[in-house]
Amino acid sequence: MNPLLTKLGVPMEVQAFFNAGDLIFHYGEQFEHFGEGFHRLPTTTNIWLAGNKMAREIIITSSAMEAIAFLTIHSHRYPDLKRLSFLALGNLPQPVQCNWIRAKLAGRKFTLVFSNDLLGRLADIRVGAALKQKRTSFLLTGGSIRIKCDNECYELEQERLSMSAFEKISGLRMGMRTHKPKQFNTFLEQLKYDSST
Repeated sequence: MNPLLTKLGVPMEVQAFFNAGDLIFHYGEQFEHFGEGFHRLPTTTNIWLAGNKMAREIIITSSAMEAIAFLTIHSHRYPDLKRLSFLALGNLPQPVQCNWIRAKLAGRKFTLVFSNDLLGRLADIRVGAALKQKRTSFLLTGGSIRIKCDNECYELEQERLSMSAFEKISGLRMGMRTHKPKQFNTFLEQLKYDSST
């Protein structure tokens, strides 16, 4: 068990599920490293994996620590951890990562857990669309985001941007859920706050 995770309130069963010893999480040749006062996250084409590789429910995050924080906060929703698998994509989701997920994990139930800011909402759309074999690009124009999906263009105000809003204007149904913390940018920020109060 890791003393920093224990200090953050991560239960022993969650630490054991993630095999979280030294808080260095490998994404192929790159790694994520978390410690007191720092969090190094790679930009990579590889994926960090944890949990049951045969699980029906796959939770996709940007980092291993976000996965740990999410499960700590929502452990009551998942009484049987053997039914879960977590993937972390790093700083910027890459098409090659989504192609691998689509090829290797077809037919699974996906939940996206990215940050509660503009970049996290864009990651939701990018990953969700890529898993449906749709290529997206984004352009910031004033207070709006222009989204090109295959050969179609859509525009949403930054404040209204979400995967749900994109599904409504595009008619594309992703068939996956997103989870966002209500008062924080990430579940890791929420976990740090909860442990300090």
